[in-house]
Amino acid sequence: MAAGILQECNLKHPVEILARGLVVLFPEPLNQKAETVMISNGINMDGFMSTQLTEEDFSEDALVLVMEHSQREKILEKYGHADPENVYVLTELVGDELEIIDPYGGTLQAYGLCYETMRKTILKLVNLLNESEDNGTD
Repeated sequence: MAAGILQECNLKHPVEILARGLVVLFPEPLNQKAETVMISNGINMDGFMSTQLTEEDFSEDALVLVMEHSQREKILEKYGHADPENVYVLTELVGDELEIIDPYGGTLQAYGLCYETMRKTILKLVNLLNESEDNGTD
């Protein structure tokens, strides 16, 4: 959902937005509840298939954003190319205190709440990214 929300935002600097999973045994389409929430908010993720995070996804300029501290720790433990300076809990990066709770396995309402929380947080991220572009910093 985060990638879909971010793709709808107006970033001043072009970036490649990818969604990766930490446990993807085989490619799957978007979760039906997530898809319902996205469609109800005007975001079409048609054709999306889950993809496993790999070592090749980490580059010097890759920013990896996760929803929970446990996900960040898992990435740093499992992937040797993951630079701790480029892997962040999304809410911490934007100055929020609470993590975004993963709705996986939850109700449609849980997915809706996750979407709303994530959207607000991503709008803060877009402001940060656009400000750094205005200030000439990366």
